[in-house]
Amino acid sequence: MTAAGGPQWRVLLVDDHPLFREGLAAAVNLDEAFAVVGQAASAEEAVTEAARTEPDLVVMDLGLPGRSGTEATRRILCAHPDARVVVMTMSEDDDSLLAAMRAGARGYLLKGAGRDEILRALHTVARGGAVFSPRMAERLGSLLGSFGTASAKEAFPTLTAREREVLELLAVGLGYRQIAQRLVVTDKTVRNHVGSIFAKLQVRDRAQAIVRAREAGLGGE
Repeated sequence: MTAAGGPQWRVLLVDDHPLFREGLAAAVNLDEAFAVVGQAASAEEAVTEAARTEPDLVVMDLGLPGRSGTEATRRILCAHPDARVVVMTMSEDDDSLLAAMRAGARGYLLKGAGRDEILRALHTVARGGAVFSPRMAERLGSLLGSFGTASAKEAFPTLTAREREVLELLAVGLGYRQIAQRLVVTDKTVRNHVGSIFAKLQVRDRAQAIVRAREAGLGGE
């Protein structure tokens, strides 16, 4: 985070298309909360620029020349664990979504998202939340339903089916409001489920619950 009086968050943009990068930089810089402090066209450049600029946020394309954006995400977060990565890509396939999540990305937007959607996503992730474009949120829900239920039931037998579903969504980084939207319930209902999960797992907070969930194989590696 930058000094008082200036932009709150420093942003690094990673994409191998200069025109797209410049347009995105112009859009991001229009928001006084952000300052684009670096740009990169490859995974190697991204790692170097992250070390030089120490960004709060990284907007990462996956389809980079050489090493992938997923590998760049993993390397940047290993060296700068306080940074937060938002993927912005053309890739809508399940493998890309899961790989980005496992690498530590906090958001997954599809190229073509409007300026307002992008800025809302950056604000949300900067404040500790997670953001997925509507289509990718649907894919995420389907994947969790397909792959997570059996392992969650075995690992956490005291949880109800709905509590396990909430825990799975927490484990991949969704916020309470996103979980409520996904499950078509109120925010209060989600918070009630979370409180019950904390009590049954004997954890103090959301971070500890996520650690327990990921140790059980939920939410990626």
